[in-house]
Amino acid sequence: MPDWLKLLGIAIVLIGLALKLRATLVVVLAALVTGLLAQIPLFSSEGVFENIPFLTKPGQIGIINMLGKAFADFRLMTLFIITLPAIGLAERYGLQEQSARLIRRVKVATVGRLQIVYQLFRVLHGIMGIRLNGHPPFVRPLIFPMSVAAAEAEAGVQSVDDLPTDRVEDIKAAASASENYGNFYGQNLSPVQAGIQLVLATMAGLGFTVSAWSLVLYAIPITTISIILGAIQFWLFDRLYRRQKERGKEVSE
Repeated sequence: MPDWLKLLGIAIVLIGLALKLRATLVVVLAALVTGLLAQIPLFSSEGVFENIPFLTKPGQIGIINMLGKAFADFRLMTLFIITLPAIGLAERYGLQEQSARLIRRVKVATVGRLQIVYQLFRVLHGIMGIRLNGHPPFVRPLIFPMSVAAAEAEAGVQSVDDLPTDRVEDIKAAASASENYGNFYGQNLSPVQAGIQLVLATMAGLGFTVSAWSLVLYAIPITTISIILGAIQFWLFDRLYRRQKERGKEVSE
């Protein structure tokens, strides 16, 4: 079997995500296909399937066992689910309205500036080793409504219904982007974060000896670049809508 055929799992991931299929199923399917093409058995040789030659190979760890071990090793990453009921109650009693009212009092607040501050906030949490999974507890109940409120104040309207639909969708994308930038790169600035530990485990499995702090040092320039590029992106975001607002005034006059 040609070695390049083992890369079929990458194609499955790309096609599955492009078709907007459920990410978990796509990734698991890609793992199974890649493992089978690499002639890895489905199950380890020790267990209930040890006497079935098509499912196991003597002395070899199975794909299902690998996936189970990975889930068990990183199960703490799912603890954010515990926060969802509290977030739901907070939203039920007006969290979004209060956060929007707060940001309207800040005269210099814009959508782009808010995203820059939030990205730095997430990087800081990464440095401190705090895992927040920010989309459920921060972006949806806080950052997005605050960004909409900033856009409303800038446009001089009183409700999100008065903003163009495209504008609201762009704000959603910007809020999600600031979370992704800050979380993805910021988590690599602490040796106790899951990203660093995953790289350490992978390198150790390949026979390379590295320290967690050396990985953090290499991550610092990449994180710095991500902050700079994110700031430029959000500054251009504000600039674009500022120009659109000015052109709208010129047309009305």
